[in-house]
Amino acid sequence: MERLRANDRKAGVEGSALTAGQKKKIAEARNAATARLAEREILFRDAIQRIGDPAEREKAEQQYQTDRRRINEDCERAIEAIRRQRV
Repeated sequence: MERLRANDRKAGVEGSALTAGQKKKIAEARNAATARLAEREILFRDAIQRIGDPAEREKAEQQYQTDRRRINEDCERAIEAIRRQRV
């Protein structure tokens, strides 16, 4: 572990403890992302039930996967921005 910390220091990565406010904001960001994912999944399942054409189903599946990836990436960016905030 010490070797990893030394490598982090050489690379300029600082490890600092999160404040209570940062932890709260991170939890809120994760909750918002989870809610968005759940909403998107409900909409996707509803759409799949109505779609009969296999090509359209594939298109809907690809859009759903793209949306999930985007939501997760947005969440990770928001968390990283919160972590970078100075106290």
